[in-house]
Parts: sequence; structure tokens; C-alpha cells
Amino acid sequence: MGRQAPRGLTFDSGALVAFENRDRRMDVLVQRAKDLGRPIVIPAGVLAQVWRGRGPRQARLALLLGSERVSIHDLTRNRAEAVGQLCGRSGTIDVVDASVVVAAWTNGRVVVTSDQDDIRLLDPSLTVIPV
Repeated sequence: MGRQAPRGLTFDSGALVAFENRDRRMDVLVQRAKDLGRPIVIPAGVLAQVWRGRGPRQARLALLLGSERVSIHDLTRNRAEAVGQLCGRSGTIDVVDASVVVAAWTNGRVVVTSDQDDIRLLDPSLTVIPV
């Protein structure tokens, strides 16, 4: 039997803001993911919502983004189409939340979010960790 890929975490903007603000739960989640070798995915739209520059205020976020366990999920054409289809099926218009869900589908199906109701509306089968 083959070894299963590690169950990763997908962050929304609320998760990044909580990390930036030194939320203890986020510190624990990030450290545990690193210790267990689990990937952390941040959709590009999420990064755009929170990134304001490399000043001292965002130093923690810059360090997180530089970690080898963290990757930015670009909005490619295929992903954009999947995001649009998901918005259409769910009747929502928030493409960033939908991109979080699409990223989670390929990264262990776990979302760390401050918008748990919105994420569950898009895909109730995901595991949601509220922050």
C-alpha cells in the first residue's frame, strides 16, 4: 500500500491576519504543520487581500511566506474556471473564498478560516478550522 500525501492546510485571509497578529492558535497550527511536514497553501488572491509591503508590520507574514512548507497557489486558467464554476453552483460571488476551496481540494481538504460559514457554503465536506 502506498504512502498517503500529508494532509495540508489552506489559509484564507483571516488566517493570515490572525498569524500576523500573533494569534496563539495560528502559531501552534503553523508550527505543527512544519513539524509534521504538512504543506501550507495560500491562494494568490488571499495574499493580495493582506499583503501591504515588507515593512515591520508584516515581518512575521514575510517569514511565513518564505518558508519551504508554504506555497502560493496561483490563479491559473484551469483554477479560475474551477473557481467560477464553484461560484455558479453555490450562488456566491466571492472568488477569493472560492479559490480557497479549490486550493483545499488538492491540499488535504482542510481550510483555516475566519469565514467558516462562507467556506462551508461553498463546500460543506471540507474540514474547517476556525480562527
